[in-house]
Amino acid sequence: MDLTSIEAVERPEGDAAIAARMGCFGDGDAWLAGGTWLFSEPQPQLRRLIDLAAAGWPPISADAEGLSIAATCTIAELDRFEAPGTWQASHLIGKCCRAFLASFKIWNVATVGGNLCMSLPAGPMISLTTALDGLCEILGPSGSSRKVPALDFVHGPLENALEPGEILRGVYIPAASLMRPAAFRRISLSPMGRTGALVIGTRAPDGGFDLTVTGATRRPVRVAFSYAPGLTALRAMIDVAIPPDLWHDDIHGRPEWRRHMVMQFAAEIVAELSEGAA
Repeated sequence: MDLTSIEAVERPEGDAAIAARMGCFGDGDAWLAGGTWLFSEPQPQLRRLIDLAAAGWPPISADAEGLSIAATCTIAELDRFEAPGTWQASHLIGKCCRAFLASFKIWNVATVGGNLCMSLPAGPMISLTTALDGLCEILGPSGSSRKVPALDFVHGPLENALEPGEILRGVYIPAASLMRPAAFRRISLSPMGRTGALVIGTRAPDGGFDLTVTGATRRPVRVAFSYAPGLTALRAMIDVAIPPDLWHDDIHGRPEWRRHMVMQFAAEIVAELSEGAA
């Protein structure tokens, strides 16, 4: 879609140029990453786009300590990443990329940062980064930076930790989280529908379990167990962690159905990871 109100498009190169734009960011401005949502509907309030494509941030870098993903990394670039064999949870990367159910056109334009910053319950990059203990780096107008756990970055639909003028620089995922055994479950109301519930489980070396719920809830929720819980304890702890008003409710799934599927997926994941440990 053409944005007919736009008067200027700027493409700052490098962190210093981006920081200068942050200092004068105001009403009518918008950061442009992939733009798959920005160009999907009218934006009559916008006058200037600041395109981050020329920022020069390496899309992906990996070492023994972990994985760094730039906010401008496209879904296609992330999906092509080949993880070390010791990163048992790396299969989650491809599965979350495919949770977009988007065409190759979207894959080659949509970005990891854009998906996080949209902060929709069904955002699969939110699912990936929260389940693997991602840490978001946020750049501020003064040139400062701060870090926020991915689990705390999204506050609700279209609400996140970014203050006016701030941008998401990238997400760092520690190798220790990528080395954990992991299981994935997802469902939608139709074969090509938006995610209704997505649950990822990981198992720690000490036998503990972490279940991360997205899609079904208004924001990501982590439920941690120090042992493999029985079905009754599992359901009780999920109900404590996710009160009734936190279940998401829209045309892609009623809260009752979402809760039912999360309970079922959680039981399957605990059983799968417990079997793997045995």
